[in-house]
Amino acid sequence: MKESLAALFPAEAEIPEAFRIPAPLTQDYYLINGELRRWSGPLQEILSPVQLSGAGAPAAKLIGAAPLLSVEAAREALEVAARAYSNGRGEWPTMSVGERIRCVARFAAAVQEKRAEVVRLLMWEIGKSLKEAEREFDRALSYLRETLEALKELDRVSSRFVIQQGIIGQIRRAPLGVVLCMGPYNFPLYETFTTLIPALVMGNTIVMKPPRFGILLFAPLLEAFRACFPAGVVNTVYGDGEVVLPPLMASGQVDVLGFIGTHKVADALRAAHPRPHRLRCVLGLDAKNPAIVLPDADLDLAVRECLSGSLTFNGQRCTALKILFVHRSIVEQFLERLAAGIGSLSCGVPWQEGVTVTALPEPEKPEFLAELVRDAESKGARVVNPGGGTRSGSFFYPALIYPVSPQMRIYHEEQFGPVIPVVPFDDLRETIDYVVASPYGQQASVFGRDGDLLAQLVDALVNQVCRININSQCQRSPDSFPFNGRKNSAEGTQSVADALRVFSIRIVVAARETDENRDIITNIVRERKSHFLSTDFML
Repeated sequence: MKESLAALFPAEAEIPEAFRIPAPLTQDYYLINGELRRWSGPLQEILSPVQLSGAGAPAAKLIGAAPLLSVEAAREALEVAARAYSNGRGEWPTMSVGERIRCVARFAAAVQEKRAEVVRLLMWEIGKSLKEAEREFDRALSYLRETLEALKELDRVSSRFVIQQGIIGQIRRAPLGVVLCMGPYNFPLYETFTTLIPALVMGNTIVMKPPRFGILLFAPLLEAFRACFPAGVVNTVYGDGEVVLPPLMASGQVDVLGFIGTHKVADALRAAHPRPHRLRCVLGLDAKNPAIVLPDADLDLAVRECLSGSLTFNGQRCTALKILFVHRSIVEQFLERLAAGIGSLSCGVPWQEGVTVTALPEPEKPEFLAELVRDAESKGARVVNPGGGTRSGSFFYPALIYPVSPQMRIYHEEQFGPVIPVVPFDDLRETIDYVVASPYGQQASVFGRDGDLLAQLVDALVNQVCRININSQCQRSPDSFPFNGRKNSAEGTQSVADALRVFSIRIVVAARETDENRDIITNIVRERKSHFLSTDFML
């Protein structure tokens, strides 16, 4: 198996022309105050997880470089965003909703033109397959467009005045301030857009830091950001997060933290803020989503969903199924079919047709996963599928581990990679107790046909996780559904509509119902003297 995995890495000449990166992309600039400013300081090399074969062992390909900004440069980007917001009096926060929507729509059109370039960088930077990279790009733009439609609907509802108890009032939403926006490496474009776009269109100004992996793919978009928004509204920060982020938070100038990553990093960033009660956090964090397979489950369906749920993009998704509880009466059949399913998966480089298992972007991840497997084996588990856990460079062949028990690390820790732990159970209470005791509470999947058992599980889990999937894998879509979590898994609710609310605040303008006040308000609205007080109805 090790030799087979090593043979998956191509030579440079074997790469199809459409997917080649002919020369490293040196990004020696960043976006600040409406300009693409040159950075004369140090750069960080960007190595692809897609290794290339040559005279010796396969080696990582250098695909580019990005700025390693200093703390001073990062602080300047934040100060620029704060000036552009200007305590809510800047051009962008005072702009009408319609004008902001038109700016974002122009941005969407500009981004669409960069599809091929961004998709190619997604493949090279994080090892995402061509199909998955195209899906991520298209979903990010779809989310953007759906956000604009949701904002129009929200504005329509807010465009009228209400009169209650002798008070005339209009209730609309206003921005919160400066948003520090950070997406994850596994969905660097889509997940970044799910916070950046609603924050932006609601009138906030942005400091965006690309994730640790998935940096270069934003380079083709910087000109679109520069051209479509007023100076200072969108600014980028690059570099070592442990170096540049704490000073930004410590400044107190960040009003909203939009972050997707681990709860430990989120907690550290929040703790650095001098006024945490004034800091709004929108967080997508860790998860250890379980699947519970009941004795009467449709095995073919359960195996198919658990296979996809556990291994899509190598299991590097917060919504991935990360531990499987299977009733002891069917566990052997389940393991046999799941192992066969793993064996049927195609391994290779991202542009190969039908590929599922690709290289892992985190250099330290293969060893981390191997440690989890060794720990489980030392405590009585075995690798069920042939070749499971085999490593070669940045490849880690999926490992199906059974039987997993509470004494093992994999039972508790989020693997965020292609290791599938299976726990046998006899009593349904065992699965419920696991979810209750877990520090995570994002989603769960349940597989079965007995309505009584499924209802029992739903009622037990509904106050522990935020989405229960019946006979299907965990997932975020559709984007109109709320996406959130309990415990250490999230803070704030995201969806196309919810995100608009979470990055804004309801504001009331009110007056006593007198003839004079009626005349004043009518004059303001009729003469269009205010962007906020308005009865304009968006179509």
